[in-house]
Amino acid sequence: MRLQLRRLCSAPARLSVHTINQAVRTAQYAVRGELILRAAKLQEELRAGGGGGKGFDRLVECNIGNPQALRQQPLSFNRQVLAILAMPALLQNPALRTSFGADAIARAEEYLRSIPAGVGAYSESQGFRLVRQQVADFIAARDGVPAQRDDIFLTDGASKAVEFIFKILLRGASDGVLVPIPQYPLYSATLALASAQMLGYELDEANGWAMPLDELEKKHAAAVAAGVTPRALVVINPGNPTGNTLPRDNMEAVVRFCSKHHLVLMADEVYQENIYDDALPFHSFKKVLKQMTPEPPLQLVSFHSTSKGFLGECGLRGGYMELCGFDPEVQAQLLKLVSIGLCSNTMGQIGLGLMVQPPKPGDASYATYAAEKDGILQSLKRRATKLVSALNELEGVTCNQPQGAMYAFPSITLPPKAVAAAEAAGKVPDTFYALALLEATGIVVVPGSGFGQKENTWHFRTTFLPPEDEMEAVVGRMTAFHRDFMQQYS
Repeated sequence: MRLQLRRLCSAPARLSVHTINQAVRTAQYAVRGELILRAAKLQEELRAGGGGGKGFDRLVECNIGNPQALRQQPLSFNRQVLAILAMPALLQNPALRTSFGADAIARAEEYLRSIPAGVGAYSESQGFRLVRQQVADFIAARDGVPAQRDDIFLTDGASKAVEFIFKILLRGASDGVLVPIPQYPLYSATLALASAQMLGYELDEANGWAMPLDELEKKHAAAVAAGVTPRALVVINPGNPTGNTLPRDNMEAVVRFCSKHHLVLMADEVYQENIYDDALPFHSFKKVLKQMTPEPPLQLVSFHSTSKGFLGECGLRGGYMELCGFDPEVQAQLLKLVSIGLCSNTMGQIGLGLMVQPPKPGDASYATYAAEKDGILQSLKRRATKLVSALNELEGVTCNQPQGAMYAFPSITLPPKAVAAAEAAGKVPDTFYALALLEATGIVVVPGSGFGQKENTWHFRTTFLPPEDEMEAVVGRMTAFHRDFMQQYS
């Protein structure tokens, strides 16, 4: 009897990879996956002086949209305001009035009046009211339709907002979400953690990564036939990793599709400032919805972030989501969910307010702000053109010109010997290629298999964020590597 009691009261099995939540093991996040782990070790070798024979002395991180890691400078106005918010005592320093713009000081004082407890205290769970109003004003000015402060949730980047929506939306393994292929791995990883189904729909690479509606209908019908309940459709516009921008008629068709099938439309619009093709300007899904006649019934949630655009303030983790057409009781449950984490980080919230309400013509900081913004965006456009032109010159490589965002997603036709060598090494062929590129050049890209791709095709995603004065050298290293790789395996 005593032996039996001891067994019943014994400790559970020691925590191991076999006893943790297996959904965590299943989830994959290629942007920081196997290749990035190798890059980190290589970086350590270089710092320790062990990379002398490699032909390069540092890595070029083209794997992630992290502009300031590649020397993009923060905007002066924003950092001045953030500095005062972090250290209000600066306002007592007379020198501040000559070194900081008068409008930056006035903006900081406005925030401090609205949040007298300062950025070191919790905010409301939904975010500072003043910043939410600034976001609502930004949306209204952008779209020409009203936006309400209470429909805005401030979050730790757009990624956290996506997680919140999935948590309130997904009920178990029989629920699914339609996600573009290729996709940003946030979606596949978060769905894996929720033990829900990713219903991938393929974009049309041959047609500039267009979003075919017949493909959506086919995937939706197949999911229903398999006993899966589609709950939402994710659209990334401008695209990541594809760099495409959706035309308006395509967006209207997506709205009608979601309305017809009672799907929540999740509009990932974090690259809306990164537009390089004037023939395909950015339109928000909210604007498109509200201008349709008659307006289809739709539940829409839109996401934006401080990380992208021309700001590149990834580390601030500022983001928002706007709800449109949601039941008030559902919105209340979402607020409860958000409240479990108390609030998003306050400096990120302020950074978001600065993003959506920049200096205006006539303000002291306007000329500098406009020059910094235009300089970044024009440079990105030039870098995109240079990189993609070079990629299209390579044997077996084709790449659509990015219309937006900050990525290129070239397709590579690998020689059979390279595919065989990859299989012998236990690697997916595009991972094999990307690892070889890393070892030979120090350039870090992400294999296309981490994003999903059409069967029997291979890709990689690269940013065009390296500084403009280094882009020629980056292109040269890529070109030389690719030539040698193809010769080796031809």
